Amino acid sequence: MDVNLGDAVDMPTFNQILEMDDTDEREFSSSIVFGFFEQAEETFNSMDKALQERNLEELSSLGHFLKGSSATLGLVRVRDGCEKIQRFGKLENEDGSSEPDEELQLKRITQALTTVKSDYQEVEATLRQFYENNEAA
Repeated sequence: MDVNLGDAVDMPTFNQILEMDDTDEREFSSSIVFGFFEQAEETFNSMDKALQERNLEELSSLGHFLKGSSATLGLVRVRDGCEKIQRFGKLENEDGSSEPDEELQLKRITQALTTVKSDYQEVEATLRQFYENNEAA
């Protein structure tokens, strides 16, 4: 089955997850994907709280956490946005160089978080549609 979920998903990575399904019902992959949705929502809530508290270290940690789980599924835009949050929280620029201005980094995190949430909502809708279509098939 040739699947294309757009440029927000790295298909070779996502196909590796799909290949682990025993049947066409996609039970295994859907449990991983829908588990990620729950995890992402919780993490975004924690990020919002950490941002309100101006907790750069926690934001970096949460960015790192969500970067890893989104990378596992091939969700490249979410992964890349979370990497920015991780770096900004560590007082780094995107290239890893030092940026000690906490106010600037909080502003950058606010922008990156808005973008990554939007990218997440887009890929979530795409993946939910994929699994709904798969159930109907």
